Amino acid sequence: MDVLTDLTTDLLQDSAPGELVPDYLPGCSRMTLPLGEDFEGPLCATLVRFEQEPAQPQLAPVLQIHGWSDYFYNLVLARAWAQRGHRFYALDLRKYGRSLRPHQTPGHIEDLAEYDVEINAACAQIAQENPDSPPPVVAGHSTGGLVAALWAERHQEKTSGLVLNSPWLELPGHSPARAAAEGIVTPLTRVNPTATLKLPRLENYWESLSSEAHGEWALHPLWRPRKSFPMTIGWLKAVFAGHRQVRQGLDMDLPVLVLLSAKTVYRAQWTPEYQENDGVLDVELLARRAPKLSRSVTIARIPKGMHDVFASAEPVRKVAFEQTDRWLRGYVDFTVSPKSALEE
Repeated sequence: MDVLTDLTTDLLQDSAPGELVPDYLPGCSRMTLPLGEDFEGPLCATLVRFEQEPAQPQLAPVLQIHGWSDYFYNLVLARAWAQRGHRFYALDLRKYGRSLRPHQTPGHIEDLAEYDVEINAACAQIAQENPDSPPPVVAGHSTGGLVAALWAERHQEKTSGLVLNSPWLELPGHSPARAAAEGIVTPLTRVNPTATLKLPRLENYWESLSSEAHGEWALHPLWRPRKSFPMTIGWLKAVFAGHRQVRQGLDMDLPVLVLLSAKTVYRAQWTPEYQENDGVLDVELLARRAPKLSRSVTIARIPKGMHDVFASAEPVRKVAFEQTDRWLRGYVDFTVSPKSALEE
């Protein structure tokens, strides 16, 4: 368990462009990535770097992208990658976590392709710091997994492969209901895209994660609220569009690993089942959608995994990394960059 005694309850301010400053997570630094402005004002993303030197610095670095109402907090994950020889980075997307500012609607975006700007900026910084390494493995959780897959289809040369942890590839429920929901939401975005949906926001998943409840993780109260951010109509339209792209099939040859819990559970109130099942997404539906991501997809089911399999209990995390190690050895884990190999 990581206990963060200096966890701030405030939103952050931008650091100077190109400057690394100490992060609140021990052993990490962060860099503000300026992104210009949108209708709400100035935008930025934040690149977090884990400072532990990897054992084999020529292995592909790792870039982690969080999910909805989330940010990077999992030092155990960073250490695990570093111990395997990978330099570790994480990206807090615009309007999330370290990148959220008081004038912004948390998490709001109207086209998931807009995230290409900060992901490309992060990859450029990683390439600058690791000139002898292959392009990074991009790891995405939940909505971040959807964002990573859509980005990768447009920028296959910038990544060595994808590790998708319970990626949100489809809305739970039956196909007619999903189509009806998209049909209702789409015209509403023309009126007020930042209007929020009046949907129940349960605390069950937060209770499974937070050290203030039944979990082991110290979570920032503004960056990872108990009931998640209110969903805006424009954001949901963007997610629906991403789901539609996946259903149609992405045109990729990249190796993709999809990690999923073995089971899903939905309950009105928190129960211990939430710490041994995916309590957010339908894992059977995700398993059916996953082969649409690329021509090379590996699906690994993780017994007793939570929605974030790498935030699950330690024995579960161990199994998830064993599956990841196996996949890396087969598809990604080389120590000489393709460019260097060709030059020799």
